[in-house]
Amino acid sequence: MKKRHVKISDRKLRGEWAEMCFMTRAAEEGLTVNKPFGEMAHFDFVIGNQGCLLRVQVKSTLARKGSGYNCSVRGGHRPYVGDVFDFVAALIVPEDLWYIVPAELIRGRGSLTFHPNSEESEFSAYKEAWHLLRTHPCAARRTIGHIEACAD
Repeated sequence: MKKRHVKISDRKLRGEWAEMCFMTRAAEEGLTVNKPFGEMAHFDFVIGNQGCLLRVQVKSTLARKGSGYNCSVRGGHRPYVGDVFDFVAALIVPEDLWYIVPAELIRGRGSLTFHPNSEESEFSAYKEAWHLLRTHPCAARRTIGHIEACAD
């Protein structure tokens, strides 16, 4: 596994860089990636999958915590609450490693700790779990088959 040495100290700029990394990696995984206009939504991307749309919030971390990495999962200064996204995609920058974590495991929490070298940690099942963005059922939500727009 390759290591990454990112020199972006500003959190906002590093977050934008992480979003570009997510978009690139998701496209490499064969996913259809859409970026919503504006910055008011609590999600960064929409992944389209056979008419099912999944909302993804991207996070990244450099912060070591013991044998793992601590990643903030807050919206502003508070933990996320409610149905505001479907997955968090967390980039562990020094390890160049992604975790794709379902929202129900994150709601109400301010941070998550990832242990890339442990197969028995809380989030080990979500390490590089890109398949979750391909096969997630959307029975709870309506699907969209086709959208067209016209301006005269």
